[in-house]
Amino acid sequence: MKLVRREFLRLAGLGAALPWSYATTAAPAYPDKTVRLIVPFAAGGPTDIVARLIAQKLSESWGQQVFVENVVGASGNIGTRTVARAAPDGYTVLVTTSGFVVNPTLYANIPYDPIKDFAPITIPAASCNVLIVHPSVPATTVKELVALVKANPGKYSFASAGVGQTSHLAGELLNISYGLDLAHVPFNGGAPIMNSMMGGHTLIAYLGLPSAAAYIRDGRVRALAVTSRKRSPAVPDVPTVAEAGVPEQETVFFQGILVPAGTPREIVDRWHAEVVRIVALPDVKERLTAASYELEPNTPEQFAALIRTEMDKWAKVIRDAKIARIE
Repeated sequence: MKLVRREFLRLAGLGAALPWSYATTAAPAYPDKTVRLIVPFAAGGPTDIVARLIAQKLSESWGQQVFVENVVGASGNIGTRTVARAAPDGYTVLVTTSGFVVNPTLYANIPYDPIKDFAPITIPAASCNVLIVHPSVPATTVKELVALVKANPGKYSFASAGVGQTSHLAGELLNISYGLDLAHVPFNGGAPIMNSMMGGHTLIAYLGLPSAAAYIRDGRVRALAVTSRKRSPAVPDVPTVAEAGVPEQETVFFQGILVPAGTPREIVDRWHAEVVRIVALPDVKERLTAASYELEPNTPEQFAALIRTEMDKWAKVIRDAKIARIE
């Protein structure tokens, strides 16, 4: 009887030492249930459009529902907090914008840490801002605009899509770099800016290229420079800020995908591979490039490095421009 007992204990111990796949049934493959893509902005905006394209393709390829949930409020902070506090299992995913790296400095009480609380996956789509002027403005280059503003102190202002948007910070960066006094006029998005400019009420604006490209191509506004490191295929005749003689004025407006920190690396890698595949699909590529997005998904490591760089860059601009923190 003692021999039987010893043999039973020996076999039980051997089973416990075996890998999970041998000791019991294998863990279910990811994903085996519904996946939520949290967009911290209202439906219909650029981030929502990118997220829904990806969700549709993932649902088709995974055989599991991947749906977009818009959790709005506080310039994206509420939805971002939702993902930061979610289980790190790959079933709650954040699709967000450059506000992710701006808000920690802009807001006095940010409900997440962009470094500690998240694992970056990739940036599936990105665009630049563009400096545009009404045709009545007597400046055809950025240098001419700088000279015009300096010669007319207190006369000119610039519009952006809102306080803390990269279009706002691009204008403040120009102010700081060249000692200008362009006053900031925030609008609620790109469409109101273009309506105001078409009416001749707004003369200068920094705006995301997707909102302005059609007006530039039609000649209804004059584009002085794009804020990217290379020219945009959407408006190939418009110089970069460096080509326009005002270097180190680059700004990027990205759509980024992140998961809660601690999410298994195999899930991060699965997401990265899928997003790279999806943005290369002809129908997705056509739709996003038509909206003036550039599709060059980066690696998780590259995205993590960009987050740190952009946080430091815009924190300095916010401080130097004395932009009041939002409570």
